[in-house]
Amino acid sequence: MASLELKNIAKRYKGETVLDDVSLSVAEGETLVLFGPSGAGKTVLLRLVAGVIEPDQGQVLIGGEDMTDTEAEDRGIGMAFQNFALFPHMSAFENIASPLEAQRATPGAIRAGVEAVARLLKIDHVLGHAPRELSNGQKQRTALARALAGAPPILLLDDPLRNVDAKLRFEMRLELPRLLAEQNATVIYVTQDYKEAMALGDRIAVMSNGRIEQIGTPADIYLDPANIDIASLFGDPIINLLEVTPAAGSKGLAAQISGVPVRLGNRDPAIAGQEMVMGIRPEAIGFVSAKSKAAIPVDVEAETPLNEKTVTLAKTAGGREILISRPAGTPGPASGKAYISIDGEAALLFAKSDGTRAGKGGQDLETEGEAA
Repeated sequence: MASLELKNIAKRYKGETVLDDVSLSVAEGETLVLFGPSGAGKTVLLRLVAGVIEPDQGQVLIGGEDMTDTEAEDRGIGMAFQNFALFPHMSAFENIASPLEAQRATPGAIRAGVEAVARLLKIDHVLGHAPRELSNGQKQRTALARALAGAPPILLLDDPLRNVDAKLRFEMRLELPRLLAEQNATVIYVTQDYKEAMALGDRIAVMSNGRIEQIGTPADIYLDPANIDIASLFGDPIINLLEVTPAAGSKGLAAQISGVPVRLGNRDPAIAGQEMVMGIRPEAIGFVSAKSKAAIPVDVEAETPLNEKTVTLAKTAGGREILISRPAGTPGPASGKAYISIDGEAALLFAKSDGTRAGKGGQDLETEGEAA
C-alpha cells in the first residue's frame, strides 16, 4: 500500500485555469471518489497524478516521496481511463495480462490472475477477442481488468463503469469495494454518478471549476453539504429548495410555508431575518391528516411509482413545487388536496446571496418566529 498526497496543484491550458490550487490526501487502502460535473477537472487531475501530464505548480507525493518529476511508468500506478487505451494488436487476455508480464509473473500465475478478474467483470467469454471485436462496455471492463490485474498499490479509475449496462453496473458497485479491499489498493475513483460515489467511496471529494468544494464521508456530503450546488448533486429525487426568511420565536427559529410555521430546531440565531434558501430532502416530507400539528396544505399534481419508492409532485398555497418521497406501498394521495409535514430539523439552510451553507448550530431562542 501507499498513501497519496497532492499539494497546491495548478494546471493551465492556453491561459485557462483547469486545476486551481488543489490539495488532497488519500490514506493507504482508502478509496477516494472524485465527483463532479463534466468539465470540473477530474480527469485532468487523474492524468496529472499518473504522470501523463505535469502540473504548472504543486507536488504529487506517493508514500511520502515527491514524485512530481517521476515518469509515469516509475510511479507504480494502475490506470483505467475513459478512452480505454487498449493495445489494438493484443487480445483482451493479453491486454489484461500485460501488467502481470511486466512483473515477470509465471505463466500459471498470469492465467489465474487474468481469469479471476475477467470472471468478476463478466468478460471471461471474450478473452480471446481483439479490442475491435469488443463492445464499448467490454472494452471498458477490459481496461478496468488490466488496471486491477497487477494489484498496484495505487489505482486511478476514471469512470470505469460508464459504458456498462445498468444491471452489471449495480453488481459492480457491490463487488468492487470488496475487490479493492482485498488488494489493499489506494484508489482515486472518478464518477459523475452520485449513487456510485456514495456506494464506493470511503470519502468523496466534490470538484467544481477546477477546485475541491468539499471532502467528507458519503454521509457528510449528503447530510451536511457545503453549498446549494453540492446539495443538488446528491439525491434522487433532487432536494427541494424554497426561499424563506427565518424568524425568532419562543421555540427557536421558524420559517413559514403556506402560512404554517416550520420549526427549524437548534440554529444560529444570527440568521433570523435574513433571506435564505431552505433545502428539504423529499424523504423529509410526509403526508399527514388535516388535523395534524403544523399540517401544510398542498395540491397533489402527479404521482410516480419508482419500484422501491413513490415520488409525488405537489404545490403549496403559494404555488411552489415540492417533491415528496415515501416508501413503495405507503398510503398517500395521488391527486387533489392534501396536507404534508416537513421535518424542519432536517432542513438545510443556505444564504440566498451566494448559496453557501448557513445556520448550523447555535442556541435555542426565547421569542416567537415569523417567516417569509
